[in-house]
Amino acid sequence: MIKVENTLAKHISAAGDGAAYDAACKRLLANKIILAWIMKSCLEEYRNCNVKEIADRYIEGTPQISQEPVNPDEITENEQIYGMNTEDSTIHEGTITYDIRFRALVPGTDERVSLFINIEAQSNFYPGYPIIKRAIYYCSRMLSSQYGTEFTAPQYAKIKKVYSIWLCKNPPEKRKNTINRYSIKEENLVGSVSESIEDYDLLSAVMLCMGGESAEADSGILKLLEVLLSSEREADEKKKILQEEFFIEMDKTFESEVQLMCNLSKGVEEKGIQKGIQEGVILSLRNLMKSMKWTKEQAMEALGIPEAEREEYTKALAKK
Repeated sequence: MIKVENTLAKHISAAGDGAAYDAACKRLLANKIILAWIMKSCLEEYRNCNVKEIADRYIEGTPQISQEPVNPDEITENEQIYGMNTEDSTIHEGTITYDIRFRALVPGTDERVSLFINIEAQSNFYPGYPIIKRAIYYCSRMLSSQYGTEFTAPQYAKIKKVYSIWLCKNPPEKRKNTINRYSIKEENLVGSVSESIEDYDLLSAVMLCMGGESAEADSGILKLLEVLLSSEREADEKKKILQEEFFIEMDKTFESEVQLMCNLSKGVEEKGIQKGIQEGVILSLRNLMKSMKWTKEQAMEALGIPEAEREEYTKALAKK
């Protein structure tokens, strides 16, 4: 308990750091009970399982998180997940780092068949390329990276199915509160011969687009994620909804992580507001200097900028 509280204190002290907020989101999403809700809602293999069963029986080991230390000066121990790593490197294709990566057993199989599952939290829906293409690429890398660990030629039957699930926090209006899945399907172009689905259904990408509080997100996984990742709701409200509507037990660690993310989101928001104010002041200074032919000192005097802050604004004005 002492370790949790000390870590929490360090995390809160880094509340202005956007990387800290992202890391806190990943830590919350990597809780097995949250992953179990996502799996039940988005993956066909777990649709008929209850959430607790998925968390307790089917998720293997401890989901591995790729993270910046929440406190930038803190050196964190790297807990290795069973058989997994968040970093995938090849000589020719470079290195990619997954947000969250883990293995899960498939229900109802005679042997220990497992899936490779990757969860990505995405804030920007238009980062300069179609996100779905990146998701398919991640799936492909998770397939190819199994060579030498899960199978070698000619043992292709041992390839494990992979999923890449993308949680989009700020999608465009038309995509809000939607869940889409993209998979490999068989088409009979001539004749009616069919292969076993497990031999080609090897990758699926899922795009889960949140949309804030709305009628479409009043229950299920969309509401759970909206509540969990909301920057508007207070920690006590989040905990109440998670307990009463989703039956998520609040142990000390999970509760502290919910509180931490609320603190971090407020810090990031306040930092953003402050940055916006500063940019507005700089724009006003430039306009006054141009329209009134004033010096920067005269413009700062007119706006009532305190002496202690004038050096900072002088540096900002010098930038193009």
